[in-house]
Amino acid sequence: MPSYPIPSVPSSSQGCGAWVTSPVIDYEPVPQPIAERPCPMPSGSALHRASLRPLRPPQRTPVRETPPPRSAVVFAEASLRRVIEVIDRRRPVSQLRPLMTPFLIDCVIACAEAPRTGSATLRKVRVRSVDTGTEVGAAEVFASFTRAGRVHAIAGRIERHRDSWRLVALQIG
Repeated sequence: MPSYPIPSVPSSSQGCGAWVTSPVIDYEPVPQPIAERPCPMPSGSALHRASLRPLRPPQRTPVRETPPPRSAVVFAEASLRRVIEVIDRRRPVSQLRPLMTPFLIDCVIACAEAPRTGSATLRKVRVRSVDTGTEVGAAEVFASFTRAGRVHAIAGRIERHRDSWRLVALQIG
């Protein structure tokens, strides 16, 4: 590996015009000849075209989502509120056991160990059904909450578990 001299600042004895310099390393690749024909020049009509795209976007057929069951919405709001309260240490962890999987409970406990400033308030919750076939057996949950003047997000997935719902995935941001 070649060594290059490092530029230095002139000393007072050398005067203002005596700089020590080094060559600049060329990082550009060596030009290669083009084997194929270059792109043709655009025609005059293409250069003077009024717009490159159609003015109206193509019509799309609206996707019909099946609304989530009311029980899923109620469960999502209650479970996310409890998760936030456990993280803020306003509620015991034992209240999460019927709502979510043991792995997620461990993740919430790990989140609760971090120091917090202020308590969180759940702001908005949205529940969207996931098409798993004939019956609504799963839903995606999106929510926002505020803590100390900042807005945070939380997302998860709920699935049918016996006669009720269960939180099976959770991401807290």
